Amino acid sequence: MKLVVLITPQIDKAMAVAEAWEAVGATGVTMLESYGLHHLRERSKSLELSLFVSMASVLHQIEETNQTILSVVEDALVDPLIDAAGHVLGDINTVPNTGVVFVLPVERIVGTDPSKHQKKPR
Repeated sequence: MKLVVLITPQIDKAMAVAEAWEAVGATGVTMLESYGLHHLRERSKSLELSLFVSMASVLHQIEETNQTILSVVEDALVDPLIDAAGHVLGDINTVPNTGVVFVLPVERIVGTDPSKHQKKPR
């Protein structure tokens, strides 16, 4: 099993990516709003912040977010997921501001067995 993670600034296309991942066989797709530290630092310089402002209030003032989409899938679904993301967002390797994808091995899963719920890749 592999954990496929996509971080994209194209939040308006995130749902389409998640649906494309489901269409190629991923049944457990999670979407998270996320913030890149570099963008937070740059943006916070332009905001007027009080000495004791909370990070939560900073995040609420910043409109530039990312969408992090992740799914644990069988090895055979990794490339179809990456291809599906590229189809929605544009070529991740060559088109600027599409995002970044990384894949990690999953050693253990507790609470569910995704292999029993996954569709076969097309």
